[in-house]
Amino acid sequence: MRSRTPSSTASRRSPGAAADWSVMIRRYRGAVTAGGPAGSRSVVLTHGGTVRRICKQLDTQLLDTHPGHICANGPEIEHPALGRMRRPDAVVIPEEVLDEEGLAVDATRVLAAIEIVSPSNPGNDHDAKLADCPAMGIPLHLIVDPRTGTIEVHSEPCKGRYSNKEPYIFGDSVPFGPWTVETSEFRRYGKDSRS
Repeated sequence: MRSRTPSSTASRRSPGAAADWSVMIRRYRGAVTAGGPAGSRSVVLTHGGTVRRICKQLDTQLLDTHPGHICANGPEIEHPALGRMRRPDAVVIPEEVLDEEGLAVDATRVLAAIEIVSPSNPGNDHDAKLADCPAMGIPLHLIVDPRTGTIEVHSEPCKGRYSNKEPYIFGDSVPFGPWTVETSEFRRYGKDSRS
């Protein structure tokens, strides 16, 4: 009996298999491994629009408050001493770190983390990431929840938790450390209107 290698198995798949993989890969954010897609499921376009709106607002304000810093979508952050690594939707960091060697930004250089709650895995943003960011010493954490139209600003990390939490709703001007995030243009998941 002949052993099946991955390539011989792939060649025996149905003609639609490649199309099926293509659809599945587009649904995931992350990598594709030998076992298939690995990473988190992608979310609706509303998620990306909200990240972009926040980054644009913060980038404008950072010119005055923290020259040389940007709000960047995408870099992983890590705290090697704690053995923790996360990929927030956006982070406020010195722009120069994007040109450094390595796979992740040192958490000690992160001024703020921003999360837009995923409709498919809200616990990851409200629980897991909210536990890791203060443990890594990230001073500010903004959580935007388009499912409910709510925003939380977490600050003052102490003993692995944030000691301060301020709630807001879509439409508010949200103080976020030295910055303000205007939320009137934020969209809720599954809603045509902005509220």
